[in-house]
Amino acid sequence: MRRAALALVVVLIVAAGLAPARAQAPYYAGKTIEIVVPFGAGGGTDIEARFLAPFYEKHIAGNPRVVVINRPGGGSILGANFYTANAKPDGLQILATSGSTVIPFILGVPQVQYDFKKWKLVKVNGVGAVAYVSPGTGIRRPEDILKPAQPLVYGGIGAANLDLAMVLAFELLGMNVRSVFGFEGRGPARLAFERGETNIDYQTTPAYLSQVAPLVQERKAVPLFTFGFTNEKGLLVRDPAAPNLPTIYEFYQQVHKKKPDGQLRWKALQALLNPAFTFQKALWVPQGTPPEVLNALWDAVDKMNADPEFKEKSKNVLEGYTLFRGDKMEATVIKSLTVTLDVQKFIKDLLRTKYNVDI
Repeated sequence: MRRAALALVVVLIVAAGLAPARAQAPYYAGKTIEIVVPFGAGGGTDIEARFLAPFYEKHIAGNPRVVVINRPGGGSILGANFYTANAKPDGLQILATSGSTVIPFILGVPQVQYDFKKWKLVKVNGVGAVAYVSPGTGIRRPEDILKPAQPLVYGGIGAANLDLAMVLAFELLGMNVRSVFGFEGRGPARLAFERGETNIDYQTTPAYLSQVAPLVQERKAVPLFTFGFTNEKGLLVRDPAAPNLPTIYEFYQQVHKKKPDGQLRWKALQALLNPAFTFQKALWVPQGTPPEVLNALWDAVDKMNADPEFKEKSKNVLEGYTLFRGDKMEATVIKSLTVTLDVQKFIKDLLRTKYNVDI
């Protein structure tokens, strides 16, 4: 009897060992992800993050809740600094960045405490940008920018962040513009334009198409140019979201009847186009985030790109720009964050002499 009982126990133990293990729940099951947007509500980065959130909920294994947290300040520097000091490598806080976060890093702004090389890229996609003016400026043709009917006033976050693209555009084109900085995002800057406090502005294409294009239809805004888009051959082409508008390169030729090639001011602007626009919208997590978490986030990008609903709805937000998974693009993105010494010196001298920004 005892031997029979013992044999039965052995059989049960062996059977239990051979039985398939219960499937482990996905890492994100029952969890909440915070996408930290270091800007105020209403700008391009905020609009994109809020658009992506429900698709991440749908496609990340485990279907976590995804919420967007705005932490504006310092043109995104404060929010990015907070993130680098507080975020844990557990995939539960993801930082959204834009050109306004990247450019201070490139220039070595002292307030920057974050380092992109210490983060892992979740996804990246390009975004365009459109510059426009108020009809009251009298600008109807490209050459009118040199003799506007009223003084030009631009509102921005700061000369040493993504507004640097416009600062360099003004310099390249030879425009006389008074710049007012201190806005907490492109959204507040756009509202200042709508109130008539400024009369020249730019917005990234998500915000331009949703917020400014209606103003153009109502003849309350006049589009000038885009910053173009770098194609797979490295050539600057027209922005796919605004193909009827000239690039800044084309606009310069329309104004000055010659090409800008060979000018250091053009070289400086050109060096910023990839980090500022082609790779502008990115999501990051800290280094040390476990592979299973990274794979869940990267796989969700693939699933979104294959989702018919995402494809249809993203037309109004991503405007045809490809959403790349981070592991495929991280090395290229990091490489774009370095500029040549002559460009860096030119930019720093310009900021110091014209905008009282000493880096």
